[in-house]
Amino acid sequence: MKKTYQPGIYRIKLNVLKISRLIAVVGLLLFAACKKDSPSVTKTTTGTDTTHTGTGTGTGTGTGTGTGTGTGTGTGTVIDTLTPSKVAVAALDDEVNTFMTTYDVPAVSVAITKGEKLVYLKAYGVSDKSKGTKAVISDRYRLASCSKQFTSVAIMKLLEQGKIKLTDKVFGDGAILGKTYGTKTYGLHITDITVDELLHHTSGGWGNSVDDPMFSNPTMTTAQLITWTLDNRPLDHIPGTNYDYSNFGYCILGRVIEKITGQTYADAVNALVLKPVGITDMTIGGNTLAEKQTKEVTYYGQSGENPYAYNITRMDAHGGWVATAADLARFLVYIDKFPVRADILTSATLTTMYTGSTANAAYGCGWAIAGNNYFHQGSLPGTATEQARLDNGFNFVILTNTRSFKVNFDSNLDQIFWKAFAKNPTWATEDLFLK
Repeated sequence: MKKTYQPGIYRIKLNVLKISRLIAVVGLLLFAACKKDSPSVTKTTTGTDTTHTGTGTGTGTGTGTGTGTGTGTGTGTVIDTLTPSKVAVAALDDEVNTFMTTYDVPAVSVAITKGEKLVYLKAYGVSDKSKGTKAVISDRYRLASCSKQFTSVAIMKLLEQGKIKLTDKVFGDGAILGKTYGTKTYGLHITDITVDELLHHTSGGWGNSVDDPMFSNPTMTTAQLITWTLDNRPLDHIPGTNYDYSNFGYCILGRVIEKITGQTYADAVNALVLKPVGITDMTIGGNTLAEKQTKEVTYYGQSGENPYAYNITRMDAHGGWVATAADLARFLVYIDKFPVRADILTSATLTTMYTGSTANAAYGCGWAIAGNNYFHQGSLPGTATEQARLDNGFNFVILTNTRSFKVNFDSNLDQIFWKAFAKNPTWATEDLFLK
């Protein structure tokens, strides 16, 4: 059928990950579609992706749900020299290769943890087709909306430090950002918006379903864009009453972090989140091919998309990070509520982060929620990503350097892990984080 995407390249179709608990021998996995950041393009497809299913073959062998162990940094401050997996997992290789062939994907990077050990790390394909460069595990990829989780964790760290409350107002007299942005009297209810509502996409407006502000006025600076949007885009709903996925809301959260810390957004996230868990090579991406970072893959558009036509740098807090699959795997094991590694947030704070709103119980503070599974997908021209923390003791990360509009692309990206998992493969017992 013909699908017309709304204007705004970055429409994340946030799908509710409905993964039922894996039981005994066979469990049915329902992972409702993660909303894709979609372009302003009309495409012909053969169907729509609403749900996708797979079969599991056990209860998982992780360490349980845990409770978290306070705010310590664990062993993450030790910088590891990572090596690819030595134990082949044929089931996973088969699924990745099928996915790459089906959707014309040049490169894929996969990282999987089990019981907070990195048990699988592998790169597939080529990172640069013109040069024939083989993909390697140190390749960095644009994260798209898998950037939002780093913004959320940074806010949670500031919450624990007593520097912010989720009920704090953002705009207006006495609010965090005061009247820094905007040249007119604020529109109705803008001064009512709280930090919590920005985190949950319930601010009342500026969603990506129609005319995403982050893809308007591409030559404006971040400050200019925020001012223009406040002056020209009134809210559609009373804050807190309606869910509408908002990249712009997370852009504002980036400015909140800057205001409170006195640092740039990137420096603040590095200090609050990345350094404590031992991540050293994440950065905010550039816009053009000439601005490609060291060890960053080349991106390939499909269906006429140009991955290098957008202001990625301005997306910083909602979609601008560049990282390896291992970086995201490391991030996940320090916020996953499992007991092996000390989480960088308390159990209570993690519960807050992984709790939805009254407007949408299936989306927390930057995370989609299905029971005790927390996840997110990201998508931009030339990019599709996913990271997931699972209640069965596994976490997984999948990064690619293209995206496709062929039917079921998003769901089949997710199913790479679940279809392999259903075959009950043998995983490595050593921890690649420590190698």
